[in-house]
Amino acid sequence: MMEEEELEFAEDLEAILHLSPEVQLAIEQVFPSQDLLDRADFNAVEYINTLFPTEQSLANIDDVVNKIRLKIRRLDDNIRTVVRGQTNVGQDGRQALEEAQVAIGQLFGKIKDIKDKAEKSEQMVKEITRDIKQLDHAKRHLTTSITTLNHLHMLAGGVDSLEAMTRKRQYGEVANLLQGVVNVLEHFHKYMGIPQIRQLSERVKAAQSELGTQILADFEETFPAQGSKRTGGPSNVLRDACLVANILDPRIKQEIIKKFIRQHLSEYMVLFQENQDVAWLDKIDRRYAWIKRQLVDYEEKYGRMFPEEWCMTERIAVEFCHITRTELAKVMRTRAKEIEVKLLLFAIQRTTNFEGLLAKRFSGCTLTDGPGLKKSVSSLDSTNPFLEDEAGEDGSEKEDDLDRAKKPKAPDNPFHGIVSKCFEPHLYVYIESQDKNLGEMIDRFVSDFRAQGPPKAGTEDGGAVLPSCADLFVYYKKCMVQCSQLSTGEPMIALTTIFQKYLREYAWKILSGNLPKTSSNSGGLTIKSLLQEKEGFEAAKFTVEELCLICSILSTAEYCLATTQQLEEKLKEKVDKILVERINLTGEMDTFSTVISNSIQLLVQDLDAACDPALTAMSKMPWQSVEHVGDQSPYVTSVIMHIKQNVPIIRDNLASTRKYFTQFCIKYTNSFIPKFINHLFRCKPISMVGAEQLLLDTHSLKTVLLDLPSIGSQVVRKAPASYTKIVVKGMTRAEMILKVVMAPHEPSVVFVDNYIKLLADGNPETFQKTLDMKGLKRSEQSSMLELFRQRLPTPPSGADGGPSLSFSTPTPEQENSRIRKLEKLIKKRL
Repeated sequence: MMEEEELEFAEDLEAILHLSPEVQLAIEQVFPSQDLLDRADFNAVEYINTLFPTEQSLANIDDVVNKIRLKIRRLDDNIRTVVRGQTNVGQDGRQALEEAQVAIGQLFGKIKDIKDKAEKSEQMVKEITRDIKQLDHAKRHLTTSITTLNHLHMLAGGVDSLEAMTRKRQYGEVANLLQGVVNVLEHFHKYMGIPQIRQLSERVKAAQSELGTQILADFEETFPAQGSKRTGGPSNVLRDACLVANILDPRIKQEIIKKFIRQHLSEYMVLFQENQDVAWLDKIDRRYAWIKRQLVDYEEKYGRMFPEEWCMTERIAVEFCHITRTELAKVMRTRAKEIEVKLLLFAIQRTTNFEGLLAKRFSGCTLTDGPGLKKSVSSLDSTNPFLEDEAGEDGSEKEDDLDRAKKPKAPDNPFHGIVSKCFEPHLYVYIESQDKNLGEMIDRFVSDFRAQGPPKAGTEDGGAVLPSCADLFVYYKKCMVQCSQLSTGEPMIALTTIFQKYLREYAWKILSGNLPKTSSNSGGLTIKSLLQEKEGFEAAKFTVEELCLICSILSTAEYCLATTQQLEEKLKEKVDKILVERINLTGEMDTFSTVISNSIQLLVQDLDAACDPALTAMSKMPWQSVEHVGDQSPYVTSVIMHIKQNVPIIRDNLASTRKYFTQFCIKYTNSFIPKFINHLFRCKPISMVGAEQLLLDTHSLKTVLLDLPSIGSQVVRKAPASYTKIVVKGMTRAEMILKVVMAPHEPSVVFVDNYIKLLADGNPETFQKTLDMKGLKRSEQSSMLELFRQRLPTPPSGADGGPSLSFSTPTPEQENSRIRKLEKLIKKRL
């Protein structure tokens, strides 16, 4: 019974002491312990097994029990101490709370006393400073009143003096007094409700209005709109009047400037009327000479009359430019049919020179509202090779005066276009002239080429860029610089269209038009005709001169392509930003790319056609009756001979464009290898020895093709990796075909799997061609083809292990012996 009660007590105690995981985790964080007895998942059995792992360890059971009992007693003592310590906790807490409340009450009383004393102190300070504040306000009001009375006295006296001086035209004194009166009047804006102040303000406005009317009348009297100017020059009265006008309404100043400039340029309007001879473009120098004299005369007579900040000299020049632009536009519209290119360029040159002179003399501050209009210097000229070339040629050109003129560039000159803008509507004359000149230039290039003939082989001209190409682009550069100085708007777009037209004409008339024609391709170059094969047809080879000509045209087209791209970039730099998108020479660059492609294709076609008879001879040889493997076959020697004849010539003439020589090699290889494999399929039937001979020939051709880029050259260069990959891939396929032909066709499954493994070609036609090369009968071929179609799909895993093993078992010795023989023959040959 006692044991049962203890067991129940233990179960109840365990249920009471079972803690949630959160509480257990908190206890572990507060009281970390490594003792197994403190763990939440404590297991008594595991703990005992830990203490007594073996039977021999039970000998120490008494010591272990004593230690546990000692630990229990210590734990009981600790629990007893804690429980006793908590007996008086509640009473101590209540006592501490009461003491805190008493302390808070005492503190609150002290704070209240301090607050009461602070309020009494503040009230005492206010009573002390009340009288001082009243004295401060009185002083401030008194000072303001005295100041306002002084200003009022000054204003009243100033208005009286201003009215008296205005009547006497004492503008020098008025200028100083008026500014002071205006400044004093600003202090009375908040007192305008007082009648006397408002009356003084109205008197000031009336005086200002009277001064403006009076000054305008004085200027009108001194410089009448009709008649000549006074010979006595400006007076001090007018100079002082200008100082007064600076203070008055800005409209007075603008009216003075307008009337003076109109009167000063009235003579110009009469001398250069539209019906006068000097008004035409051929005498445009006289216009600019007249204004130069007038500006010098103005500086001498009237330079000190107007304030410097009015910039009267610049204003006169700017108004002259506006009038001149209007008058020139009018006269050119009337006499448009009389405008010639040289006359137009002459007038533009003189005008831009005058605009450059204005830029050196004036800042351009009157052109905008800002104080100046100097723009930052653009770095365009320093990086523009077209302009650099033009600068070096200006001294040698004698046809157009415009080329020799040193004109300021538009980005540096705030006056650029202020007069010359009127010539833009008539620049079509210049554009038409350049169209005509370029047309004549292309015709001259054509006639010169026919007269001189193609470049001679072995000379420096062979494969070089045609001289006419450089001449064309030099002229383009000159035209672009000229037109950009005339206008950067629509005329540049029109000139670009002309450039495009003659770039295409040069490409077709000079380049494509002079490419040699082949007898089998008189109708034009097409991919179909280039790859066309005709058995027994001996194509006419190009001569060495014709090969040099093709290379020269290719190099010229490559130069034109690069230079056209550069020309497009420079045109976009010259033209206005809103028109940049309309500059596009992509079509012309594509045209030159087409010429390059056609030239390469002609070179490929020529070498391909030269090798065709040898390949035809290969396909007609009786390969079934070959009895032994010898040196390379005659057709291989013929192919190598043609390659050694053509390739060095092409390589030497394309030395400046190595990438296109590489393209030629790649295109030739891509054309020759498929053709060689097609002729290989025609070699049927083939005996074992014949297949070995063909394999030897294939290896010889592969070696030659790998060395193709440097064949016949003293400097041996490694062929490009892309080219080598093409040759290895193509010729390896040919070798694999021959290896399949050499393999026995029994058992059929092994042969088919061997074919699929070596060639990786799922085309049944290719497989049938291989069977034809082996000389199998149609009945045998039918079963083989059926088996081939069955074996094409990917077999399940493990199903293809048998055939591959069975294939490798019967053939390795035979295959190795044949390969060794071929290697020995190749080594002997090398």
